[in-house]
Amino acid sequence: MNLKRVLLIIRNIFLFFLLSSILAVVVYRFVPVYVTPLMVIRSVENTMAGESSGWHHQWVSLKEISKYLPIAVIASEDNRFLSHDGFDFKEIQKAKEENKTRKKPRGASTITQQTAKNVFLWPHSSWIRKGFEAYFTILIEFFWSKERIMEVYLNSIEMGKSIYGAEAVAQQHFQKSAKNLSREECALIAASLPNPRIYHSGKPSAYVKNRQQKILRLMKLMPAFPETDKKSVDKTTNKSVKSTGSRSSSKKKR
Repeated sequence: MNLKRVLLIIRNIFLFFLLSSILAVVVYRFVPVYVTPLMVIRSVENTMAGESSGWHHQWVSLKEISKYLPIAVIASEDNRFLSHDGFDFKEIQKAKEENKTRKKPRGASTITQQTAKNVFLWPHSSWIRKGFEAYFTILIEFFWSKERIMEVYLNSIEMGKSIYGAEAVAQQHFQKSAKNLSREECALIAASLPNPRIYHSGKPSAYVKNRQQKILRLMKLMPAFPETDKKSVDKTTNKSVKSTGSRSSSKKKR
């Protein structure tokens, strides 16, 4: 096989990936995400461990999710979600400086980056995955609105062992629909996100309860989401606040 043919094959593979990835992002702008790579990977891991391969997941629209949950995850995971374009460079620089003296480095992934990882990629961190994550983050921010990003995020992220999305965790941990989750319950869910397979929002440990209280305080400083809901939530300020847990010592490197 000569060099010209090899380059042609590489070009075709690149073009296929480019076009298919753009198409997938555009399609998911309108179509619910019913299955993600993470769900399949966890299912295989559970099967190999002799556990059930099933999972709990039910897609619901953003309107069918408690108005407090988006605010809780913004307070916990990504304070600048409404103002950045997918990457929080201030938080990245902050994490970089902190990691010089930390035993366990922390990440600075935004909600958009986490959505890219959960919907299109695999969970284990590597430079290759981070590169693809950055690529999909750019596409998502370009093609999706912030409301759509939040909707997909809240429907696809892992919120417990074999539990994915707001409706599933509401049913499994609180025996109610996602729409009826209280402010306190939403803060508990957000408090468990650094490691939802260990931290149980329905049976919170002292550590999770402590994070919940921090998140509840931060929620009072968060802007309404979506912005059309401003009249239905507490008055807010544009003051920048420090995030908790996932951007502190408990946050795992992503």
